[in-house]
Amino acid sequence: MSEFAWMSRRHALTGAAATAGLASCQRLPETRKTMPFKPDALAKLEANLKANVATGHPPGLVALVSRGDATHAWPVGVMSLGGAPVARDTIFRIASMTKPITAVAAMMLVEEGKLKLDEPVERLAPELADRRVLKRPDGPLDDTVPAARPITVEDVLSFRLGWGIDFNQDAPFVKASADIPGFGMPNPASSYTPDSFMAALGKLPLQAQPGERWLYTLGANVLGVLIARAAGQPLEGVLRERILGPLGMTDTAFHVPSGKAARLITGYVNNGGKLAPFDPYNDMYLKAPSFPAGDSGLVSTVGDFAAFARFITTGLAPDGRRLIKAETLKAMTTNRLTPAQMKDGEMILGPGRGWALGLGVQVAASPYGVQPGAYGWDGGFGTSWFTDPARDLTAILLTQRVFDSPDPPAAHKHFWRDAYAAVG
Repeated sequence: MSEFAWMSRRHALTGAAATAGLASCQRLPETRKTMPFKPDALAKLEANLKANVATGHPPGLVALVSRGDATHAWPVGVMSLGGAPVARDTIFRIASMTKPITAVAAMMLVEEGKLKLDEPVERLAPELADRRVLKRPDGPLDDTVPAARPITVEDVLSFRLGWGIDFNQDAPFVKASADIPGFGMPNPASSYTPDSFMAALGKLPLQAQPGERWLYTLGANVLGVLIARAAGQPLEGVLRERILGPLGMTDTAFHVPSGKAARLITGYVNNGGKLAPFDPYNDMYLKAPSFPAGDSGLVSTVGDFAAFARFITTGLAPDGRRLIKAETLKAMTTNRLTPAQMKDGEMILGPGRGWALGLGVQVAASPYGVQPGAYGWDGGFGTSWFTDPARDLTAILLTQRVFDSPDPPAAHKHFWRDAYAAVG
């Protein structure tokens, strides 16, 4: 969620500013002190979690709050309606909470000089050279003007590359892009590959000039392909070697292997006021996708994601190795959007929230109590995370009840407020 200052381009990291290899070999000790929570407030938090599950919306969840070396987690409810209880190691489709993990991988490559924030993407993605831009977002696909400048890596990370979700279903662009990963709901069964995805994008005009608008969520999928091409290996391999493996995130991947399938919670959508399974998504996450979606493709557990949340505050692996520089993390968690861009994207960003490099940052207090300076993101299948570094507070709530409105479900609103109330 969002943070104050607009960070000017001169503060942006570039490959030239980074010394390759230092981050991966430097070891620093990590000291953590116990940061107390208020016991009564924790009891209220737990009671509200159980009360929300008792309504069946959602049927089950796992929540976690952490400060320093004090961590509390609550598995509540069931894996499916009438099914077995949720456990702490239950696996969830984290959807858009994939984005920050993808962004960290990109910024590791920036530190090594394999990517540069200010470089045009066409070095690695020649399919996106010589862009044209729609004169009107709802206009004919051939009614275009030349792009004022190339798309940069920073544009991709900050979701200002000129492509993203448009809710006008009658617009020619929306119809033409409907099945391309990143213009709609996550679809791990998509037949696209990274190369065919880029080829399909290359045939489309931009919806806005590069740098002009904040548009969700396509940029993270472009970023995933750039990462793979820059590193010379598939995205899943990059994430595993650089982030998931070093952090011990053993249950985080682009699919659930057969031996863990029983731990994958059933997902639900609101169907006329009643919950209905969003099949066939259960089966779709049981095999490796042909297109690993950097915007939404990962599954994870609360323990795994807590390890990532802790890492993004320190840059350190559990063994003390520094995996990414502190100044890189600062750049990642500093708002890049203008007030006008935030207002334009508010339906998705939420009130008072901006966007940094791959995650949201809170600029003003949210109606649900999340404070300025907190950062994180949510997943449309029913998950949310924020870290407030000023209070050393991390709060993660994993459900699998699809968000069906810009207004967050009650379970998340209560949890965010209760997490702050529990800070001693």
